[in-house]
Amino acid sequence: MHPYDRHPPSALTRRLRPVAALACAWAVGAWLAPAQAQTVMKIGYSTAKDSHYGVGSTVFCDEVAKGTGGRYSCQHFPNAALGGEREMIEAVQLGTQDLVNSSTGPLGNFVPEVKVVDIPFLFRDYDHARHTLDGPIGQDLLKKMHAKGLPGLAWTENGFRHMTNSKRPIVKATDAAGLKLRTMENKVHMEGYKTFGLLPTPMAWPEVFTALQQGTVDGQENPIPVILSAKFAQVQKHLSLTGHVYSPAVLIVSPAIWSKLSDADKKVFTEAAQKGAAAQRRKVNDDEANGIAQLKKDGMQVVEKVDGDSFRKAVAPAFANFAKEFGADRIAAIQAVR
Repeated sequence: MHPYDRHPPSALTRRLRPVAALACAWAVGAWLAPAQAQTVMKIGYSTAKDSHYGVGSTVFCDEVAKGTGGRYSCQHFPNAALGGEREMIEAVQLGTQDLVNSSTGPLGNFVPEVKVVDIPFLFRDYDHARHTLDGPIGQDLLKKMHAKGLPGLAWTENGFRHMTNSKRPIVKATDAAGLKLRTMENKVHMEGYKTFGLLPTPMAWPEVFTALQQGTVDGQENPIPVILSAKFAQVQKHLSLTGHVYSPAVLIVSPAIWSKLSDADKKVFTEAAQKGAAAQRRKVNDDEANGIAQLKKDGMQVVEKVDGDSFRKAVAPAFANFAKEFGADRIAAIQAVR
């Protein structure tokens, strides 16, 4: 005899049995299925993980993970592991790389309007540069990047560029004459540097240390945070604080990622980028404040008082060409930012 024949189930039990089965099935399904799909994004930058680029990128990625409940996270590729900046920007544009934190050096090859910020001696100091980029001028440039398939999330920072070389101290512009200097693939930089008598030699970042070590080039120019991170004190004797160009940087996301984001997630990404930019700038400030002493300790001879006027006078003729290319009004508008 079946047990139910002795104690038949009540009407209530019979009604609840299908509900209990359904609840059990749902619980098992929820346990087996992932809570939410996760997208792991590749972010690349040219310097070490503990550099200013690494600091800014880490804060951005942490904020994105927090703001999206872990649906988006990052895998970091520091030290140009995915290629030089130009290659990474191109990969982001094509969607084969998700994010890049890059200087504007090669960006003008993709978005010509951005080249205006690379003009030598355009910015007076960090406050001037940061106010310009965070204000209407910089935000308009980010929109132009979006239009070219390179959604710029926020202006990060590389810093004011200084010259290093293995030959001699550089105090005034004529001291630079004849030196073979590695530069980025940036026409504006190269045109300006030629007025100092330098021999600009464009070269991808991953090749620079070896080229300096082997004497293929005499020197290079970069901000203090990069000179520190790249350990150039090992292959360069002289550092001159020329501050000849302010080097902005920008955090760019691939259109493949950006187009899939909801408006709420786009807001998370943008705000995370702004927090990352603030952290990157703080790291630049710290490296500027402490880096000179460290580089001296590492054996570099540092010229701290450079004859800036000699460099400004030397580059003045190039401004006529810059005015033709970018418009005298645009240059004046940047110079007028307070």
